[in-house]
Amino acid sequence: MKTLYYHQPHTLLNRALRLLQTIIQRKGILSLFTTLTILLLPLSVQGQTSNKILINSGWEMQDAAIISKEGMKDGWEMENAAKVPQEGKVISTTKYKPSGWYKATVPGTVLTTLVNNGVYPEPLYGENNRPEVIPEYLCHTDWWYRNEVMIPDSYKNKTIWLNFDGINYSADIWVNGHRVGPIKGAFIRGNFDITSFVKPGQTAIIAVRISPQPNTGVPFEHIMGTVGGPCGGVGRLDGPTFGCSNGWDWLSGIRDRNSGIWQDVFLSATGHVLMKDPLITSDLPLPRTDIASVTVQTTVQNTTGNVQKGIIKGSFDSIKFEKTIEIAPWRSLTFTFDPKDFAQLNIKNPKLWWPNGLGEQNLYSMHLSFEIDGKISDEKEVTFGIREISYDIPGNDNLGLTVNGVRIFCKGGNWGLDEALKRIDPKRLEAQIRMHKDANFNMIRLWGGQATSKIFYDLCDKYGIMIWDEFWQFNAADPLDQDLYMANVRDKILNFRNHPSLVIWCARNEAYPPKYLDDAVRYALAELDPLRHYQSNSGGGGGCNSGGPYEWQTPVDYYRFSESKKFNKKETFKTEIGPQSIPTLESIQGMMPEKDWTSITDAWAEHNFISGGGRNLMKIMTKRYGKVVNIADFVRKSQMMNYEGFRALYEGRIGKMFSPTQGILLWMSVPAQPSFVWQMFHYDLEPNASLFALQKACEQIHIQFNETENGIIQVINHEPKALNKAHAKITIYNIDGSVTAQKSHEVNTAACSVNKISDIKWPSNLTSVHFIKLELRDSDGKLISDNFYWRGISSKPNDLTALESMPVVKLATKASTRTKGEKVFIDVTLRNPSKNIALMTHLQLHRGKTGERVLPVYYSDNYISLAPKEEKKITIEADADNLKGEKPLVLVDGWNIKVSSSTYIAPNKNAEVNSWPKSEFTFIAPKIEPSDEIRINCAGYNRDGFSKDPGFLEGALGYCTEDVDVSAPMSGPEAIYKTVRWGSCSYPNLMKNPNGIYTVRLHFAELDKNTPPGKRRFNILINGKIVLENLDVINEAGSKFKALVKEIKGIAPDKDQKITIELKDIRSGAPQICGYEIFPE
Repeated sequence: MKTLYYHQPHTLLNRALRLLQTIIQRKGILSLFTTLTILLLPLSVQGQTSNKILINSGWEMQDAAIISKEGMKDGWEMENAAKVPQEGKVISTTKYKPSGWYKATVPGTVLTTLVNNGVYPEPLYGENNRPEVIPEYLCHTDWWYRNEVMIPDSYKNKTIWLNFDGINYSADIWVNGHRVGPIKGAFIRGNFDITSFVKPGQTAIIAVRISPQPNTGVPFEHIMGTVGGPCGGVGRLDGPTFGCSNGWDWLSGIRDRNSGIWQDVFLSATGHVLMKDPLITSDLPLPRTDIASVTVQTTVQNTTGNVQKGIIKGSFDSIKFEKTIEIAPWRSLTFTFDPKDFAQLNIKNPKLWWPNGLGEQNLYSMHLSFEIDGKISDEKEVTFGIREISYDIPGNDNLGLTVNGVRIFCKGGNWGLDEALKRIDPKRLEAQIRMHKDANFNMIRLWGGQATSKIFYDLCDKYGIMIWDEFWQFNAADPLDQDLYMANVRDKILNFRNHPSLVIWCARNEAYPPKYLDDAVRYALAELDPLRHYQSNSGGGGGCNSGGPYEWQTPVDYYRFSESKKFNKKETFKTEIGPQSIPTLESIQGMMPEKDWTSITDAWAEHNFISGGGRNLMKIMTKRYGKVVNIADFVRKSQMMNYEGFRALYEGRIGKMFSPTQGILLWMSVPAQPSFVWQMFHYDLEPNASLFALQKACEQIHIQFNETENGIIQVINHEPKALNKAHAKITIYNIDGSVTAQKSHEVNTAACSVNKISDIKWPSNLTSVHFIKLELRDSDGKLISDNFYWRGISSKPNDLTALESMPVVKLATKASTRTKGEKVFIDVTLRNPSKNIALMTHLQLHRGKTGERVLPVYYSDNYISLAPKEEKKITIEADADNLKGEKPLVLVDGWNIKVSSSTYIAPNKNAEVNSWPKSEFTFIAPKIEPSDEIRINCAGYNRDGFSKDPGFLEGALGYCTEDVDVSAPMSGPEAIYKTVRWGSCSYPNLMKNPNGIYTVRLHFAELDKNTPPGKRRFNILINGKIVLENLDVINEAGSKFKALVKEIKGIAPDKDQKITIELKDIRSGAPQICGYEIFPE
């Protein structure tokens, strides 16, 4: 790989120095001398794209171990002098005839290819992703990819390149029997000059050996009896890869760790001079926005031993610019088109790029080329936007965004993996980002950089979603190979720095990097992208704070968040917070088999129900809304909790907009797999009530009821213009639909501000559950915002069970359809003709004949509540192709909703509680099978001969990341001491021999580093009798994180053939157990 010398353009340099001097003054981080040194560091060569020809089709794949055996059998297996396998020398020739290879999916992963070939079932359905179904072996072997491609005749007399946009984790590339080079890291491009190995008009054989990341670790598994852990494990040490594919609290381990050729592969051709990674920046002389200065910087590289003279040309819209230059042999030159020297780059009345909600997302396309003797040697097409961003808040050091002179409250969500197996379908990705726009979000945090892809950035540009981007550092895990890590960091910066949506770079998730890594990233950004903000730690510094909570909270807790004892007083930008988010009934039915629809099982845990606080959710739901009688009732009550929880979560922070809160990012806004937690729409792209609650809370102009003080009404104005002479109407209804209070206010709210317009004076005749309806209209009477709340009386705020007694409301409905281009629109009118409240009307689009759901679908509103005599119109949008020639049919359900069938409307019978048998819907206790030998990994999965925790509901679950000393006599494998069940709990065990005598061996380790000797003492009972009294694990083991084994002999089963192990709290720290064994004597 060649190196070029980098020369910064003086306009960009001056702006960068101004920014860095500000940082110096405020943070004391860099000296001016150091800054200048950074700006002269070398830049690596990457990326040729002229005459691009995709070669994603035609690939085949095979296990490298099978190829090696084949080579040994046929006598052609070979190694180089360093004992590195050289099968590619044979595989990449016409002599090799592949047999039994799989048709490979490219872009895609190894597991995707194997699933598409029917080797394994769909991993994300039910419990198919268990290691007993799809083996861990997939990440412990290399894989060969092979393709035969035609080199175009048009590439004659040109330099021919083979390009990879992304592989994971490392690759060895061969062409026609020649090794052309390696790639290492999932986020670095690979570009190889293959001119001397191929001939235009002839077929070339390409072979790629893919190696998974070296630290694959022990994967995170989700069952009822474990929270798995630790998140990411040792896989995080490998830096630029999909660290979460080892498993996280929102995903079990992916068996191939997402190894493969996961991005595009393409051929390209150039002349002797290349154009490298242009950089386009803009400057607005704020507060003026009627003129913008555009600076264009591009690097050209001479790939020959001769001086090359040519013309750099650029154009966009009607603007053209050019410059003749000479480049010395084998050298690179960075040239800048400065608006001071090229007056045409001072743009009058520029079309600005705005974040969602504030204006259009205007984009420009610039064509850049290098011509020699009138012929194009290389060319680039670069999309960019004109916008000006600042990150400072006057008077303090906290992070706050201003775009084009307008203060921005950041409303957004966190993305982990866009899809668990990296199956990145552009249409699917567009639907996901479109729904962020529809939720009135303006930011996505690219957590851990796991969803990095060109299409992601392009779509965020299109929809006005600002990106908080990250560099694959996870918590306390430092990348082992700094050079590899930084090579990927630099290439990511170069690859995506022209996107106007990209606003923040961040190094590490929820921790500060060590100084050497922090400095390395700072220096790279100062050199390559000096104008964007750099945040070392997503969870600290600049007012940023993560830390949840990640379970459901009452609305009042969200509104009064700053009053909590756990609240971090330094917080002004909340980067992670979010509760469970239960999908629709139809989505649940689509994610698991029917046997798992009647109770909560391990299949629910596999889809994150437990890690998201599912045990508490059921308790809260029952107390708040009443007994849950079946899965339809569970979903019905869950949508109520989704709506009130997610709306309050955002309204609470937005109610303190800029005083001092600057932003809030949902944990998470998109699921990597079918899930019960941390999402606003399901994996299948169906939105649940969470999305529409967020859509409401995040309106640009919004009226809300805030449960601070005794209850207040606020108007929020995100717009850059004041809201004047608007009118607010507040109506309070009792549960029978009668109006018990009503009040109106004139509203004048300054730009980008929050206005408290009224305290709530509660009527004396309120029913135990009541409703608040808010309306905000402009000076012409046009509705700007409305909102509808349900609430428990102050003496019983968490008892909403009276809602079950609400009468059913039969809505009057009308619907019509219209077509525009490739879209179908269904306009639905809902009217409540009754005197009662119609609560949470849910619309769901289906195909009229087959009854199948249409996905994705975009609703202007959903989960709609109607006051007596109220009418609302909802517009539904879908791709016409997705109807598959059938008429649209909108199914309707809700809390107390009924509709009649008509041409386009019908009741959703499946979602009705009475359509399902009624009993009690809850966790199901695991069936105990009789056995003569039992080994249980408490709070853990199947490990080294110990079976997974059965999943009894008593006690809490935990894990540790530290090494555990297993030198004690009779110690089990270290893996079982990595997980622990805390608290008073019991483990019943059914024995085969009722007359047998058994030994019980108990495994302990003190896993809390803050627990001193004597702090944790507890009793162990077997069949009701104390066998270990006042046990102090740390005292007996001699230290923390050291195994302690206790053996009790002579144990007989009780009258029910059971041996039951109990841990009893004696008010001295919670009991804990890591595992146990029972075997006959």
